[in-house]
Amino acid sequence: MDDKASGLLEQLAVLSLEKCLARLSKVSAGTWRMESAGVSRETLEDAVKRHGFRNSKAAAVYFNVTGEFPFVALMLFEPDDIELVSKCFLAIGLKRLVDPFPKAPGITQPQEMMLLELGNIILNSFVSAVSEGLKKIIMPSVPQYIQGDAQRLVGELGTIADLKQNFRIITLALDIQCGKDVSKSTVFGIIPEKLANELERRYNSGNQ
Repeated sequence: MDDKASGLLEQLAVLSLEKCLARLSKVSAGTWRMESAGVSRETLEDAVKRHGFRNSKAAAVYFNVTGEFPFVALMLFEPDDIELVSKCFLAIGLKRLVDPFPKAPGITQPQEMMLLELGNIILNSFVSAVSEGLKKIIMPSVPQYIQGDAQRLVGELGTIADLKQNFRIITLALDIQCGKDVSKSTVFGIIPEKLANELERRYNSGNQ
C-alpha cells in the first residue's frame, strides 16, 4: 500500500469529520468525538466484520456514490443504543413516539428516520471532503438504511460493491456521549484504488 496515498485519505477524512463532530457538539445535546482513525487495504466484507457487533447486529446508514470515481460511505450504530443516540442528537428519546409502520423489533420508524438524518449529516462531511480533494462536484445517492448481522449487511452492500475487491478502507471510530452514557459508532470510507490514486495526483499537482 502507498503510505502517502493512505495518509492523504486519512487526513481528508479526519479533518472533515472533526469539523462535523464539533458542530454537532455545539448544536445538539451530546458530545461527539473521534476515538481513532486509520486506513487499511482489505475487502468490504473484512472491514464490516471488524466492527464489534454487540448482540451480533448493527444498524447502518450508507451512501453509494456513483460516477467516474465511485465509492461507498457507511456508518454503523449499535441498535441497543438508539435511544441514547436520539437523546444526544435530538435531546429527546423516540420510544415514546407512536410508530404507525413498525418494521423490526427494537427499531421504530422515527428512530430509523433519525439515524438516516444523522448518517446523512456525518457521511456528507466525508463525501464533501472527497469532492474537494477531486475538485469535482459529487452528488451522493439518497442515504439508505439497513439493519442486521454482518452477513446481512455484507449481502446488501454486495449489491453496490465487489465483495472480492480490495479497497482502501478508511475506518473512523466515534464516541457519542450524553452525560455518563457513551455509544460507539464506526464510519467507513470504501475507496477504490482508482479514486485513491486520483486524490493523490490532485494533491501533488496542487502542491507543486
